Amino acid sequence: MAARRHEPGGSTASLWRARRRRCYEILERDAAHDRTAHRVEIGLIVLVVLNVIVAVLETVPSLYLRDYRAFLGFERLSLLVFALEYALRLWVAPENPRYRGLTPLRARLRYARTAVAIVDLIAWLPFVLSAALGVNLVTLAIFRLLRFIKLVRYSPGMQSLLEVLHRESQALMACFWLLSAAVLVAASAMYVAEGHVQPEHLGSIPAAMWWAMATVTTVGYGDVYPVTVPGRIIASLTMVTGIVMIALPVGIIATSFVDVIKRRDFVITWGMVARVPLFADLDASGIGEIHKMLSAHTAQPGEVIARRGEVARSMYFIASGEVELEFADSVHVLGEGQFFGEMALLHQTHRAATARARGRCMLLILEAESLAEVIRRHPEIGKRIRAMAKDEEGPHPVRRSADIANDELAEPPAPEGA
Repeated sequence: MAARRHEPGGSTASLWRARRRRCYEILERDAAHDRTAHRVEIGLIVLVVLNVIVAVLETVPSLYLRDYRAFLGFERLSLLVFALEYALRLWVAPENPRYRGLTPLRARLRYARTAVAIVDLIAWLPFVLSAALGVNLVTLAIFRLLRFIKLVRYSPGMQSLLEVLHRESQALMACFWLLSAAVLVAASAMYVAEGHVQPEHLGSIPAAMWWAMATVTTVGYGDVYPVTVPGRIIASLTMVTGIVMIALPVGIIATSFVDVIKRRDFVITWGMVARVPLFADLDASGIGEIHKMLSAHTAQPGEVIARRGEVARSMYFIASGEVELEFADSVHVLGEGQFFGEMALLHQTHRAATARARGRCMLLILEAESLAEVIRRHPEIGKRIRAMAKDEEGPHPVRRSADIANDELAEPPAPEGA
């Protein structure tokens, strides 16, 4: 009897755990392969953008007075959605792998202290306080504009930029101190040179620092300028120094940003190559050789990538977008991270399907000739690939019926009577 009473409780707990897991996948996982997660992500992005637009428009007095009720209704709806989003993200925090081993409460507290959680909190909490305290909504426009920061969560480019700023924080801090030193030295020199000539603008070092800052940063307002020869010499040197000081952090950020983007693309591409059954037994050096041989191609919507019946001499990795494989009696769709045509690298077979881009998609192409060059330089790679292609050895043998990619390159059936 006790066992029967315990059973429903366990079943209920499992059900809630499954729901929490699914909610975590929708909110926190990559939305590329989950239609529901993709729709939720797009909806939140649109809501954030609309909030920024409305916050800007509310500062126009005529619009605010005329459409006050519409603005207020939209704000209440946004408040409800952002508060619900924050509560759900707190609820699913225990499913995050980085908090594995923590109790649900500790996992949620740990998540609540992260930067993204604080931004989510700012997106709705100040407005609850304003409603309770009766503060005018317009006075909180700056907090509503901060909701724009929420878009960082959905932008790989912005995430890469934040990673760059974190990685190069010490170098950027050194640039800041150099800039401060340049401003201080320039202000001190100009005070000595022209403090007695322009006492109202350069009569003290703190006063001269305004001119130095405007000159070092190459802004040059023109409200203060040197009138003596020594002052002009100092100003010239300050201008040149300013160009160097500004170029230094820009160069650091640009170089590091390119490095981060290349590294992220490399990891994604490496992962796609490593998932191909044909290459599953290759070591890091083997996959690296193949990675170097990849070429990129952007296919436009409707573009035919490969035709049925033609000799196959290359394989394709789908970096982004979708590709349709049109067989004689069916159509299959491959998405981001998938591949097709791998058996063409070893066997010059005829394609059994036409590959067509469903939309704009980025493809990585590996030609059979490129792989042959790798095999010539590294014979052990060729031995492994041939062994796997024949199902002779290796823990990940290639099975021709295992995936669409192999079926797509199967020889067309011979005509009857042949």
